[in-house]
Amino acid sequence: MAITDTETTTARRTLARPQILSHEARPEAKGWTSWITTTDHKKIGIMYLYTVLAFFLLGGVEALLLRIQLGAPDNTFLSPEKYNQIFTMHGTTMIFLVVVPLWAGFANYLVPLMIGARDVAFPRINAWSYWMFLFGGIALYASVFFQPPEAGWFSYVPLSSKEYSPSGGQDAWIYMVHLTGLSSMLGAVNFIATIHNMRAPGMGWGRIPLFVWTILIYAYLIVLALSSLAATVTMLLLDRNFGTHFFDPTQGGSALLWQHLFWFFGHPEVYILVLPAFGVFSEVLPVFARKPIFGYKAIAASTAGIAFLGMLVWAHHMFATPMSTVVLAFFMLSSFLIAVPTGVKIFNWVATLWRGTIEYRVPLLYCVGGIATFLMGGITGIFLAVFPVDWQLTDTYFVVAHFHYTAFGGAAFAGVGALYYWFPKMSGRMLSESLGKVSFWLFLIGFHVTFLIQHSAGLSGMPRRVYEYADVNHLHLYNLISTIGSFILALGVLLTVINVVRSLKNGAIAGPDPWKANTLEWFTPSPPPENNFDVIPRVRSVEPMKDIRRQVEQETGVEQRYQAGRPVANV
Repeated sequence: MAITDTETTTARRTLARPQILSHEARPEAKGWTSWITTTDHKKIGIMYLYTVLAFFLLGGVEALLLRIQLGAPDNTFLSPEKYNQIFTMHGTTMIFLVVVPLWAGFANYLVPLMIGARDVAFPRINAWSYWMFLFGGIALYASVFFQPPEAGWFSYVPLSSKEYSPSGGQDAWIYMVHLTGLSSMLGAVNFIATIHNMRAPGMGWGRIPLFVWTILIYAYLIVLALSSLAATVTMLLLDRNFGTHFFDPTQGGSALLWQHLFWFFGHPEVYILVLPAFGVFSEVLPVFARKPIFGYKAIAASTAGIAFLGMLVWAHHMFATPMSTVVLAFFMLSSFLIAVPTGVKIFNWVATLWRGTIEYRVPLLYCVGGIATFLMGGITGIFLAVFPVDWQLTDTYFVVAHFHYTAFGGAAFAGVGALYYWFPKMSGRMLSESLGKVSFWLFLIGFHVTFLIQHSAGLSGMPRRVYEYADVNHLHLYNLISTIGSFILALGVLLTVINVVRSLKNGAIAGPDPWKANTLEWFTPSPPPENNFDVIPRVRSVEPMKDIRRQVEQETGVEQRYQAGRPVANV
């Protein structure tokens, strides 16, 4: 079935004159008030990303303070109280205020564009979800003016009870979880409604971009998992302030109840963090390999499989608690089973690159680095899923290394790769390739220097969640190497921030489709107009932009090519 004349005309106009908006597009509101009052999904997505960047820098500084303290044995750089506070703020910030809203930001901006919609299903609810996220972060960081929480990002009872954490900082942590959790759930419902009901003509379930697939599954996981967390922190709030005893074993409650409810959220949360990263990998690799994604249906199905199995394995975080051998074996085998759909994805990504015409651009480097890093973390996760091994390693730095390799390794590499990939669409300008490659190598080297050595520290007996240690079993050397690596990693992050700031005004003009990509967001000018599309194209394959370019080239005899982000027409 041929592309219609209207679609061809619109595509030709967009590709040839990317910076000129159609007369049909509504004029955009200007000034700072337009950002505060906006319901435009693209502006909301950008506000998410800027806010995430601010919290990421705060969480990164907190991580550096922790590494300075641990860089030497018996160090006095931080007091025990300050260490616990910074440790809690760092973990809470990175989980609740960085990675989850990072994907909300990208999804807000990209999902309607990728599925051919002019906005999300509920624009006002979408705007409110952002403000609740911001207010939740402010509620947490307001606690630094009296006393921050000290019970860790997991807030185990009784550490988080009124008896052991009497300050309002722990209550601020609870309010933050409520606000950001409600923000995430409202955003998730919005994504689900948008993806189910607002796809372009012809975009059936077998033609949805894989990033959109992962956002859909991410949204379902948020609705299921964060409802558990909301109930859990509500019970803690009642225990702390209203005389209930849900978690007090002396009054008929159970401290283990907190762990079961928290980790019923906590393990799906790992996939809430990394499934959208998998979507980024699946979008970027075929573009720079110049070939279709290998096994589209298998990758989409494995995403759903990972989410389903991820809901069944929460208790492998609790192998050190009293459980029967039968229960331990069930959670061990369920944890092993998750490796199957994850392995399907990795083999398909490798097959996508195999014999491709690979262009070594910065987005691809970050994605390949993220896949390799996540694979290493997954392998160590298999060790930890064997409960007799976990009994030896559960409270050591081996677990810290594993967690950062999976959650931070997968999500952070993909997040920066997504920034380099979609920055031209959001800003209309290209990021510097040379600066980006330097930042990538610093990021990659710094990450592995920081966290790879922590496996050795854990195997040598380095306990987690401690602010000091004795110089035995080479722990000083291991921790010093890890601290040096953290500063290399921080330098890589700083170069990316500099690259973004510099390129916003001085970057090369991108044009609508600088990568010759596959999905519909590249059909629009860069940045897109407020209404996204004047004419919504009909989708005829999983790579609609290839179809559009092919039709334009056939009818005009002009091949659209882009070099360094600039359109070059070759007849």
